[in-house]
Amino acid sequence: MPRTTTAPTESTTAGRRTGSQTAADLAFLCRAMKAPALLDAADRLAERARKESWTHAEYLVACLQREVSARESHGGEARVRAARFPAIKTIEELDVTHPRGPAPW
Repeated sequence: MPRTTTAPTESTTAGRRTGSQTAADLAFLCRAMKAPALLDAADRLAERARKESWTHAEYLVACLQREVSARESHGGEARVRAARFPAIKTIEELDVTHPRGPAPW
């Protein structure tokens, strides 16, 4: 049977949500969606959106871009850990002055 979660309530005060209600709902929804980068970036991006007069869609795109970027970078790290390589090497560590095999010519 699928697991169910309780969604945030729609409680309002005179038709408007308070900042603490919105923050609590955002935290709940980000945990439910397993989107921690979105939660971390939401406040900073909201402030920037206010200053630069972004539309709601532009703000949403910026938030989702941040989450996708975080998932892509962390996903690579997880795949490297899962591969259990003995050491992680980068192209910058390649020593081209000391070839380890016969010359290709």
